[in-house]
Amino acid sequence: MSISKKIAHKAEAMKGGGKKTTGRATGSRRLQAEGRGDQVKGNIKQAGAKIKDVFKH
Repeated sequence: MSISKKIAHKAEAMKGGGKKTTGRATGSRRLQAEGRGDQVKGNIKQAGAKIKDVFKH
């Protein structure tokens, strides 16, 4: 997996965390849920990349 994709996956997870925190601060449940979803999606992509790297070597 290329370093740029790893960075993109990490950035997606961090963006989700930021949205979740902002939603919590403003009381927006929609923003919290959207942030949680982005965070999970980024984390799953990171895990998939790690598994792919294990079998690659």
